[in-house]
Amino acid sequence: MRVVVVGATGLIGSRTVARLRDHGVEVVTVSRSEGVDVTTGKGLAEALRGAEVVVDVTDAPSRTDKESVEFFARATDTLVEAAATAGVEHYVVLSVVGAERLEAGYFRAKLLQEDLVRRSRIPFSSLVRATPFFESVEAMALMNTYGDGVHAAPVLMRPVSADDVASEVAHVALGVPLFGVLEIAGPEEHRLDDLTAKLLAARGDMREVVIDADAPFFGARIEERTLLPAPAAHLGHGTFAQWLAR
Repeated sequence: MRVVVVGATGLIGSRTVARLRDHGVEVVTVSRSEGVDVTTGKGLAEALRGAEVVVDVTDAPSRTDKESVEFFARATDTLVEAAATAGVEHYVVLSVVGAERLEAGYFRAKLLQEDLVRRSRIPFSSLVRATPFFESVEAMALMNTYGDGVHAAPVLMRPVSADDVASEVAHVALGVPLFGVLEIAGPEEHRLDDLTAKLLAARGDMREVVIDADAPFFGARIEERTLLPAPAAHLGHGTFAQWLAR
């Protein structure tokens, strides 16, 4: 099997490549650093030649609404068209839990990406939605820092490790197409403001965590259960405490 991983040098992409190679799969890595541009199509035809499966773990250079929508609209349209032309049979895309419930911020961009994949000419597609990575908690702390402290919404979530997400994505790529959606989440349920406080404490950061229901999460205002997966979600093994310890 020949699998092309697009976004291969990123947080999830690099780990997905390693998991696939552990299974003896021929992996072609695609990234801008290797001369392939998914927004223009430069180098895509050659990279996709002979591929049976494409794993799309691309991410926008910015998590803002406008820039992320523009990136996924252009990149995904280019990718699925090039993959269809190359005869790719199975397209696996990584998205986010909650995309179908929100029409704002980064979530709107990911929902657009999902729709473009579903409507493409590729015969089979599989959609893997992940809950926020542990690293997202740190990103939110940076984005929502103000004069009085770090603002965090009191919402529930099951943050997941990048390793667990990569393992699930690789498993889907090697298996029968899902013909639908699979969700992957962490093993523990937390509140975002509690996680933020634990993160700051572990970093020796003395700033206060301000509970703020209006604090955005990647550009979207979220309700208490928006980021929680469905009961049938696959649960990973890595915990937030283990990630902090590393």
